[in-house]
Amino acid sequence: MKNVTDSFVSLGHWPSAGSFGFNTDILATNPINLSVVLGVLIYFGKGVLNDLLDNRKQRILSTIRNSEELRRGAIEQLERARALLRKVEIEADEYRMNGYSEIEREKVNLINAACDSLERLENYKNETLHFEQQRAINRVRQRIFQQALQRALGTLNSCLNSE
Repeated sequence: MKNVTDSFVSLGHWPSAGSFGFNTDILATNPINLSVVLGVLIYFGKGVLNDLLDNRKQRILSTIRNSEELRRGAIEQLERARALLRKVEIEADEYRMNGYSEIEREKVNLINAACDSLERLENYKNETLHFEQQRAINRVRQRIFQQALQRALGTLNSCLNSE
């Protein structure tokens, strides 16, 4: 960071030349150009990046809230399944007294189906969160790259036009 500020300070100390010319000293010109481009990108890109990240954060939080609602719904389904399980267990005891074992298999199938449904919902939630995070990261990266490139080209064009 010291080099960047030194480059800006040194811009103010250049003597004004009477004629136009090219500075062929690569070591003197590249740090200046890079510091100008980086300074412009940092100055103008920070606000845009903050806005993009805030918007994406809100979308991710909304997705998390939706996933939590799905989770609550799955828990409610699980509670209903447990209530149904208790009912089936009572009926199973009655049938067991009569010698039937079909209800026992139905109970196991019902528990497995409820567990499978809950596991699928949890996996879907996790996949959705991961996908949304990756998509957000990719969008932010792409937008930053595009804006940085546009600003750099604009800076270069303005430098070329002013020369």
